[in-house]
Amino acid sequence: MTTLTNEDKISIINQHKRNLEYSKYNVEITILEENSANNPNQDTLTSLNNQIEEISKKISVLDAEISKLE
Repeated sequence: MTTLTNEDKISIINQHKRNLEYSKYNVEITILEENSANNPNQDTLTSLNNQIEEISKKISVLDAEISKLE
């Protein structure tokens, strides 16, 4: 059994969200770099875009969890 308050839990979730936002921005920068190449690799771009989708899904799940705790 946890002794964390809902406020504590929300704080932890927000830390996770922040890390995911950093990761998402890193992928977005990598996409910019790939697109700047003379011949951007479409497989790489597809993979990077898939990573952004996955990160966005995780952020949405965390947002939902915060809503439950508020």
